[in-house]
Amino acid sequence: MSDEPVGVNIRVLDKDYRIACPAAEQDDLLASARLLDGRMREIRQTGRVIGTDRIAVLAALNIAAELLQLQRSQGGEDPRVTRRLGRLQERVAAAVSGAPALDSSAEKV
Repeated sequence: MSDEPVGVNIRVLDKDYRIACPAAEQDDLLASARLLDGRMREIRQTGRVIGTDRIAVLAALNIAAELLQLQRSQGGEDPRVTRRLGRLQERVAAAVSGAPALDSSAEKV
């Protein structure tokens, strides 16, 4: 597979998004979207959080906290993973707010 960017359609919380990513990372993006969608649905079902933006932020924070706990249990944080997580969170926030996807020619996630 190539690292040439492709447009990938994902669906999160009943809303469609088109995200640019390297072709080699398409499966990871789709798996990430399924994970995020599941977490957001769990939060929405509690009925305590209203608004897609708030649900997305809580889901992203929960996933980030789990990642940090996993990193600590494995002997420390990897700065590359931390940067990648930050970029993923930016993409989620942009997608939920309706902003255009980040330029895929920039540093890849």
